[in-house]
Amino acid sequence: MKVTNEKIENRQAFLRIEMEPHEVEESTETSYRRLVKKVDVPGFRKGKAPRAVFERHFGKHRLFHEMLDDLVPLAYRKAVVEQKLEPIAEPEIELAEEAPVILKAIVPLKPVVNLGDYHSIDMKPQPAEVTDEMVNAVVEQLRHQHSTWEPADRVADFNDSVTLDVESTMGNEPFINQKGVQYQVIKDFISPAPGFPEQLVGMKKNDEKEFKLQYPADYPRPEVTGKEASFKVKIIEIKQETLPEVNDAFAAQINPDTSSMDVMRQKIAEDLKQRVEERVKSDFEDKVIEAATVMSSVEYPPVLVEVEIDRSLERNLRFLQSTGQNVETYLKSIGKTIEQLREELKPASVKRVAESLVLGKIAEEEKTAVTPAEIDAEIEEMLKRYNGNKDEFKQALQAKRNRDSTEDTLIARKTLQRLVEIAQSQKETKKEA
Repeated sequence: MKVTNEKIENRQAFLRIEMEPHEVEESTETSYRRLVKKVDVPGFRKGKAPRAVFERHFGKHRLFHEMLDDLVPLAYRKAVVEQKLEPIAEPEIELAEEAPVILKAIVPLKPVVNLGDYHSIDMKPQPAEVTDEMVNAVVEQLRHQHSTWEPADRVADFNDSVTLDVESTMGNEPFINQKGVQYQVIKDFISPAPGFPEQLVGMKKNDEKEFKLQYPADYPRPEVTGKEASFKVKIIEIKQETLPEVNDAFAAQINPDTSSMDVMRQKIAEDLKQRVEERVKSDFEDKVIEAATVMSSVEYPPVLVEVEIDRSLERNLRFLQSTGQNVETYLKSIGKTIEQLREELKPASVKRVAESLVLGKIAEEEKTAVTPAEIDAEIEEMLKRYNGNKDEFKQALQAKRNRDSTEDTLIARKTLQRLVEIAQSQKETKKEA
């Protein structure tokens, strides 16, 4: 076997593996002896058919590919050892030539990370401010959630809720046809078509109206873009929203333990403060690791991005299925394929891979470690949030593979905390000076 490392590019080794004729023959003979025991050849007992007869019956080309199934993994392992390579994932292997047998292998190698001076990062988080406007916005949301809808003896206006019959066609085909449908007339709302709510404004109960609407080229449903639909609507009922007054009674309606509107606003402000602080913390962590990554040099094989895309896609599709939606129907509704979704996920996946590698290298530099007790504590926290069979879940979490995963998560978390401390300490040092 002759192995040539043609190049290393993007942390991938490109190998050319040329097999010696005797190696191919030995592997072919081994495959023949294994298969002849399993195949019925007319006129012979199992395992007794001569190879020439077996090849005529079984197919010489088929035997060749059966041989490759044995030869390729063995040849690859020998090549990797000979070239002193350390693969981090499965290679891409193709048969370049059959005579002589020449294999081409692309071997993903361990990433290389050269850290920048992350100790020089100087940043501070934005202040976690909660304004009266933010509190007022929450109060308004609560008012709408607890509003009532009363019949209105007037023409329809924006924000009203109407009951209507709809008939429509697109081309010569039926399009949207519903009776007694509830519809809120929201300005600039684009469903079922851009301009539809505006057509309802000014109509009275029992009014009928016919109109046409054009779907723009950038409409979210590709199957209707650029097309025109004809609509006929009849208003059955108009209702207007009545909002509760903002007073102590409203506060008690929201929470019986709330004594006044002032107390309610204070509680809203506290909840907002917590959410804003969490968001600010998360945003600051993102900026710090991004800064550390920008100043570093990172090389890695493309397979790492593909794996990250796989994870993201799996999470998205699993969420989609949990809502009861069919994946194929969803893809059709947005006019995209799985391949297009993968391409859209690529930029964020590239960023996550680079940042993860940088964070891992910083963990090495900072000698970040976690104890078994910390892993146990994290597992207990996960158990608290789990609603299923806790005994089975705990047993699964205690498996070595999952404990190792939990350890990696904790190390990444600790390292990020350390990086945040470094970024903020620069500011504190300047203040002291």
